[in-house]
Amino acid sequence: MIVLMVLLILCCFLCLYRIGMGPTPPDRTVGIDILGTLVVGFCAFTAILTGKDWYMNVAISWALLSFIGTIALAKFLEGRGFDE
Repeated sequence: MIVLMVLLILCCFLCLYRIGMGPTPPDRTVGIDILGTLVVGFCAFTAILTGKDWYMNVAISWALLSFIGTIALAKFLEGRGFDE
């Protein structure tokens, strides 16, 4: 269990590096999307460890918001409006 937590933290640092040093905005968008996925992983891991189901509710909500945010950012970077 500790190994999984260390791997998730390492992946978070790699994503933060990608967000900070990404040469293009789409690279940064991918980093943000992967970081959101890692947060969902942290929530699922915490739900398994503690046995509390509300962590899974947080994970599902975070995944939905991350998806919507990524789609909105991709449309913005493409130059299209939200109603297209």
